[in-house]
Order: sequence, then C-alpha cells, then structure tokens
Amino acid sequence: MSGSEPGSRRPDPSTLPAEYTITWLEMTARPRTPVPPAPSGIALALLTAENPPTHWFLYLYRSVGEAYLWDDWVRASEAERQGFVGDPEVTLHTLFVDGAPGGFFVLDTREKGRCDLAYFGLMPETVGRGLGNWFLMTAIDAGWQRPGVERMTVNTCTLDHPRALGTYQKAGFVPIRRETRPLR
Repeated sequence: MSGSEPGSRRPDPSTLPAEYTITWLEMTARPRTPVPPAPSGIALALLTAENPPTHWFLYLYRSVGEAYLWDDWVRASEAERQGFVGDPEVTLHTLFVDGAPGGFFVLDTREKGRCDLAYFGLMPETVGRGLGNWFLMTAIDAGWQRPGVERMTVNTCTLDHPRALGTYQKAGFVPIRRETRPLR
C-alpha cells in the first residue's frame, strides 16, 4: 500500500526530507529511579515471546514502524529475520492493552556486556494514553536485569516520533554519536 492510499500510515513521499539524522545513545548505569506505576484504568499485560515466529515480529514491527519508514526487516530474507528473532540473546516483549497488541520492545544482548534496546514503540492507537514513559522504563529495567549487562544502547532518527530523542534522554540515555544520511 502506498503512502497516498486511504488507511496507510506511511508518510506522503512528497513530504519526506532529503536526509535524516541517526542518534546513537548509551546508558552506562542502571537508573536510580524505579519504574513508575502503570497508568490505572487500563488493562495491561507484558508478555515475552519464547522463540517467536517471524510473522509476529513483522506484524509488531510494521504496526509500530510504518509511519516512521521502518523497513529494514521487511526487506530482509526470512532466514535473516529468523536468525534475529530466534537468537536466544534477542528477546521480543509485547505489550497488550485492553487485550490487543499495544506496543513492543526488543532487547538484544548478543554483544558481551551490552543490551541494545533494538526496537521500542507503541501502536498508533495506543500513543497518547499515558503509557510511553512507563513502557520505556519497563523496557530499560528489563534490559538491566539481563545477566552481564554493563551498558544499554538505543538509537533513534529524525524520521521517528518527534519526541523519541528527548524521551530517551529523559530516561537517562546520553547521545554518543550522530550521523546524517540521505533518504534513499
């Protein structure tokens, strides 16, 4: 489905910038503040998938990332996707909100001492319900609970949600590198 068709969440290609900037961030110590309480009045469940099927990962990835032009895993081969989500050092966590998928995060500890928050996001219909900070801090807490973690990393870019960079910094991540690239 192209960006101009009804129902698409992809941006209109004519409104896209010629380039985008990626910011890599790092956290070298576990946050001292505890995970805030989950918002009340919303039925929430956070489930970790054991060796998830790639179609589940792609569903979450597309649902969250379509509006932000996430497409690397869509273009990857099935073997590449299975190699990623099937790796025991990669965990897929799905947030259910009122019984339906509401967001997800992926923790990647394949590099010794590092937990990368490889993917994080809320479904469009879940954004604005007061879950973002709680969900991010929950993901960070889960990352620091992984054995041997000495630092956490994440990256975002100017194509992501406009508040993404500031939200990561508010949570304790510090920018360590930036790079500007052409948008294909």
